[in-house]
Amino acid sequence: MTPMKTQPTRKHSQSTSLHIAPIAYNQLAGSWRTEAMRSHATPRLLFITKGQGRITVAGMTHGYGPNNMIFLPAHVMYGYEAGPSVFGTMLTIPKAMADEWPEETVHLRLRDVHAQRQAAAMFEAIEHELQASQQTHSRAAHYHLGLMSVFFERQMNLSPARTATDRTEGTAARLVAAYTDLIERDYKTAQGVSDFAAALGVTPTHLTRCCNQTCGRSALSLLRDRITYEACLMLRDSAAPVSQIASDLGFRSAAYFTRSFQAKMGHTPSHFRKNGAGKSVRHH
Repeated sequence: MTPMKTQPTRKHSQSTSLHIAPIAYNQLAGSWRTEAMRSHATPRLLFITKGQGRITVAGMTHGYGPNNMIFLPAHVMYGYEAGPSVFGTMLTIPKAMADEWPEETVHLRLRDVHAQRQAAAMFEAIEHELQASQQTHSRAAHYHLGLMSVFFERQMNLSPARTATDRTEGTAARLVAAYTDLIERDYKTAQGVSDFAAALGVTPTHLTRCCNQTCGRSALSLLRDRITYEACLMLRDSAAPVSQIASDLGFRSAAYFTRSFQAKMGHTPSHFRKNGAGKSVRHH
């Protein structure tokens, strides 16, 4: 891949328009693209059609499998496994249509064959319309998305026993969800786990214990993971100097940022940028 420094500078942002993308295993792309904690400015809808794995949403880990639909509201932190057997689709929901979807995360398991076929057909219809360039096709894609929201709401009503990755699963889950909210809001401010724990009125030890209980990871791991993901995006999508990225992410020096990034990713920020945005993320 051409070194990033020769690429034109792109604004560091995430898509907020209607967009559809495949979910599929790609060893060369790097697991950080799926597994590392991240969030988006607009909602996402995942539809898994093949394979199984785990997804962590707001600090709560659940399994997923074929014919699962997972709705992720804006600004909710998540990451998921996408092994060799996994295939599916991720839909970006425009901000203007976000009100048509739930306010909390919802994980539906479609067991009815007719519903499974309906969901697949709706995704195919949206993809078909988005592949065309005419304005009428864009309008049609948005109308299909509106129908998708109706379908999703009906499935919620038919599946009261669905597994939810929201904030109703006990004290530990609620605390960790609140912690992930604080991370998402303040991860660029150089605050540590002790600062977040103090804001939540608990000790760092208790916070880490709860994180390990809900997702098998420490409080520090979740925080570092979110920062590292953002660093990866900034290194991939901009030509900003490493020193500027370090500053933007709240690091006191470029050297400290480099050591932290290398400990997480296995190589330096400069190496990551020059070699196709990396191939792995080490979870600590």
